Amino acid sequence: MNASNLLKSIVHAREDLRKSEQKVADYVLEHAEDVIHMRIIDLAAKANVSEPTVVRFCRALNYDGFQDFKMTLAQDLASNPNFEQFTLDTDDSVKDFQKKIFDSMIGNLIHIRDHLEPLNLERAIDALAGARRIEFYGFGASAAVCSDAQHKFHRLQISAAAHSDPHMQIISAVTMNDQDVVVAISQTGRTKDMLHTCKLVRETGATLLTLCPGNTPLADLASIAIPIDLEEDKDLSALMSSRVLHLVVMDVLAVGVAMKLGPRVLEHLKTIKRSLRNLRQNDKRSYLPKQ
Repeated sequence: MNASNLLKSIVHAREDLRKSEQKVADYVLEHAEDVIHMRIIDLAAKANVSEPTVVRFCRALNYDGFQDFKMTLAQDLASNPNFEQFTLDTDDSVKDFQKKIFDSMIGNLIHIRDHLEPLNLERAIDALAGARRIEFYGFGASAAVCSDAQHKFHRLQISAAAHSDPHMQIISAVTMNDQDVVVAISQTGRTKDMLHTCKLVRETGATLLTLCPGNTPLADLASIAIPIDLEEDKDLSALMSSRVLHLVVMDVLAVGVAMKLGPRVLEHLKTIKRSLRNLRQNDKRSYLPKQ
């Protein structure tokens, strides 16, 4: 068993364990860092079960015994910091929920980074770099990601547009052809209006690139699907994370396209940067009132 999956495996296996073994599972999940320093007799006493129950618990998870399980748990904790999904409590201070939000976001970023398929990203970059035009579709929080993506690709001298209105998406969809790319961004992959529009896109022969959870109707429609899978329910933390994850993946794609297009585009980006300097106020003291 992969060490990085151990704690999640305990959660998933819990319902299939005996009640006494569930006590061990609950104690391990709540006190994982303490367990790696315990003897089997210590864990049995803390979980209020017998030593043979601890052994059965370990074997139910496909470990030879407690020492084998404990070694994997130690590796798990060492290589995977505790960046869990957060739940807000009415007693949380600003410091408390600040840490929860940041830790949750970091954990989700690491998870998606480690699960993105490089070959899939390369296919997406090739399609975007060769597109006659790129259109971004998204609703709600995803609409902001689309606007940001439009800005990024416009800087690369690519014809790009973002649409968050279902009527405009349909008008856009039926004007596409096999030289165009549509990027559909969704937190659920199940929005009816998005599915309807993306079916029209596929009928035109355009490439449909999706950023959404895998194994969803939208992902199934895609020419190229980039799964953004958060295993948790669509609670507050998952919804907040998915928006940031979409932004970061779009950054990866935009950088990939810029590198694919080569020196001409990179020089153009430098020209844009030089041109924007005149819009910046360098001497902040000019804003201060005269004494």
